[in-house]
Amino acid sequence: MVQSAYIHIPFCQHICHYCDFNKVFLKGQPVDEYISALVKEMKLRFQTKVPMKTIFVGGGTPTSLSAKQLDDLCNGIRENIPFENGEFTFEANPGELTYEKLKVLREHGVNRLSFGVQSFNNELLNRIGRTHKSEDVYSSIDSAQKAGFHNISIDLIYSLPGQTLSDFRNTLREALLFNLPHYSAYSLIVEPKTVFYNLMRKGKLNLPSQEAEADMYDLLMNEMTKTGLKQYEISNFAEDGFESKHNLAYWNNVEYYGFGAGAHGYIDGIRYSNYGPLKKYMQPIVDGSLPTIESHRQTKSEMMEEEMFLGLRKVEGVSIQGFQEKFSVDPFEIFNKSITEMCNKNWLEVHNGNIRLTKAGRFLGNEVFQSFIGVI
Repeated sequence: MVQSAYIHIPFCQHICHYCDFNKVFLKGQPVDEYISALVKEMKLRFQTKVPMKTIFVGGGTPTSLSAKQLDDLCNGIRENIPFENGEFTFEANPGELTYEKLKVLREHGVNRLSFGVQSFNNELLNRIGRTHKSEDVYSSIDSAQKAGFHNISIDLIYSLPGQTLSDFRNTLREALLFNLPHYSAYSLIVEPKTVFYNLMRKGKLNLPSQEAEADMYDLLMNEMTKTGLKQYEISNFAEDGFESKHNLAYWNNVEYYGFGAGAHGYIDGIRYSNYGPLKKYMQPIVDGSLPTIESHRQTKSEMMEEEMFLGLRKVEGVSIQGFQEKFSVDPFEIFNKSITEMCNKNWLEVHNGNIRLTKAGRFLGNEVFQSFIGVI
């Protein structure tokens, strides 16, 4: 049963040097027409009357929209996607959420905000292409809390160009002073078609060593634990009950809708993706058809592989019984070689009926996940 929906807003006031998501500069774009097409896609694609448990509006930068545009978007969501007492998240940039915008979001039932903070070092923020300053984080979170938002998350990035362990420690210290219920922290990945990728190819990107990156991750886990936050996924930490229910839907490998330019979805065993360029996305919708560029029906083997490498991102890991109930086969029958090899390296362990990463394995997650791909 599908109970999650992702909605993509591709507009940004500024493009960050590390970002490879589907996005365009806001200025001069057909924003109103895009919102209209997005709402129409919801009408065309949505197939169930079961209320969604999670809605996540990401980007791009959803809060780059005007208050009126946010109102139009939220009206479209509420008119076409049944939603009751669930988690309704908007991604936000510090410095972009005016009181008027916050009021619109609250009135439409948005109950969770995820701020892309990345760092509290203003020099480093400028180096990575962010336009906000650390003081904008303080004012934005204060405004959000005064507007009635209490389920707030901060996103951080570490292993940034020129970043030191001391600098990351300072960023963590400032972030944790907010005493928020949720934090995410991701190691920088240099993706193709980004400013950082071009700099790296020219030998002009001064990245921390792998050892320094590991030290930052170790510091992250230790500091989060000290403050009483529970690590529930490789990069995510929360108070009990404040885990991102939407992201857990991905890691639990359940189906979800994806709406918007470049969005991906997973419905009825089919993974699909939409056109990314705005005109190519909007034209099929104007003509009354879906903007799907690619779709693929998952084989049982692919589903089982995804169950493992997505589920192992969670600290609790993959339930052996849950896997058996879902696929009518024991995971050890299918992946015995991979599991045994990873356990022998002390990167995986079996604990309370779950197959999960060890703490050492969290540092090498991608290598563990890779061992489950293409082995069936």
